[in-house]
Amino acid sequence: MSLIPYGRQFISQADIEAVTDVLKSDFLTQGPVVPNFEKILAETCNAYAACATNSATSALHIACLALGVGEGDVVWTSPISFVASANCARLCGANVSFVDIDPDTTNICVEALEEKLQAAFLLGKVPKVLIAVHMGGRSCEMEKIFNLCSRYNIRIIEDASHAIGGLAYGEPVGSCKYSDLCVFSFHPVKIVTTGEGGAIVGNNEDMVNRCKLLRSHGVTRDFSQMEGEPDGDWYYEQIALGLNYRMTDLQAALGASQMTSLRDFIHRRRALADLYRCELSDLPLKISPPDDHIKSAWHLFVVQTGDPTGNERRELFRHLRSADIGVNVHYKPIHTQPYYMRLGFFEGQYPRAEDYYRKAVSLPIHPGLSGDQWTYIVTKVKEFYG
Repeated sequence: MSLIPYGRQFISQADIEAVTDVLKSDFLTQGPVVPNFEKILAETCNAYAACATNSATSALHIACLALGVGEGDVVWTSPISFVASANCARLCGANVSFVDIDPDTTNICVEALEEKLQAAFLLGKVPKVLIAVHMGGRSCEMEKIFNLCSRYNIRIIEDASHAIGGLAYGEPVGSCKYSDLCVFSFHPVKIVTTGEGGAIVGNNEDMVNRCKLLRSHGVTRDFSQMEGEPDGDWYYEQIALGLNYRMTDLQAALGASQMTSLRDFIHRRRALADLYRCELSDLPLKISPPDDHIKSAWHLFVVQTGDPTGNERRELFRHLRSADIGVNVHYKPIHTQPYYMRLGFFEGQYPRAEDYYRKAVSLPIHPGLSGDQWTYIVTKVKEFYG
């Protein structure tokens, strides 16, 4: 049997034809397909507008820049995420700190956030921005987070790299009802893909336009934004220090086609998650609690072993990998990465995140996972605990 990956792209013939159409067109990049993809994203999320980028890391970076994050500012995020959730602030010159997780949802713990905000306020060190990570596809408790951050005038970015297609309080993730901006990832292992790619959605027109300016060198051809007098229709100006974070039309064509399957992708992921929950419920594994007002997009299906030393997780991981099941671990806590430890972070600082890391294993979940493959995975997990 070939390796069963924990996640992978699902490409249809329609996806291939959409990309082929762009290859035959006049524009491979900076053409009409990117704005169309942005329109689809905004409509899907019930947001005002979207800004497509070449990666979610790029999207996080310019989202921070658009909110004015700079030298000496402070940004908080979750220690359980990919490093980009913190790196984006460091790339702006800001300092980073973390809020420990809720051990059930693995998202930022609202109670820990409230306690840390109260202490930071007394010290005059309230963060400028909070980046709330929707771990595994499950939205954070954004209404509670928004109410807390509003007391201290803190801006909010949702890192929804895992969560397109998810729901919270009856609204699609990305509606930005309780945030300033929301970021998605379209890496091949994510729910929909553009190959590599990301996007920002938001409801503030000026803020989204600022992101679009920053993704393309800070250059504009909009006469109303210019400081000089145009000397022809060819005229452009650089009015800000930007970057080249543009998405190509090839990527956007794939993304737009994939979005037509979003509902089917989410339906399949939720069905697989329900099957896992049912079949593994008798094993000594901790599984995320059932959805209530929050409906996960199930980018990841994470189980936690009961052993706090990490030995059981290590052996389970080896057992499944030796059976050609491509389990993974998401994630090593960011504050324990060497780069961040050189900044002064240390092990033991966020104990619930570290405890989670020693127990967590991500099982395969993606639309292309067959019934036979899923049965095989469950059989092998049960075999380990047999």
